[in-house]
Amino acid sequence: MTTSNSERKRAGRTVGDMEFVDVRLWEADAVVLFDWLLKTDLDRVPVEHPAQRQALADLFGRLGHVLDVPSSQQLVDALEQISRHMD
Repeated sequence: MTTSNSERKRAGRTVGDMEFVDVRLWEADAVVLFDWLLKTDLDRVPVEHPAQRQALADLFGRLGHVLDVPSSQQLVDALEQISRHMD
C-alpha cells in the first residue's frame, strides 16, 4: 500500500494550528546547513516573503537543538562526505 504525501502530512503531529513534518537528513547535510545558517546574515538573504526568512531561522534553531555545534574538523569531514556523493 502506498502512502501519499497528503496522507503522511495528516499523520503528522500538530500543536495548535501548526502541523509538523519529519525530515530525514544525512548528518553531514545537517552539519553543513547548520554551519551555513550560523554564518549567514538572514536579513541579507533574498526572500519573496518574510515567512521564508522565518522558516530559515526556525530550521537553524531546530538544527541547533538536535546537533552539537560542529567542530571545524567535523565541518571539513561533512563537506568532504557530501562532495563525494554529489552528482
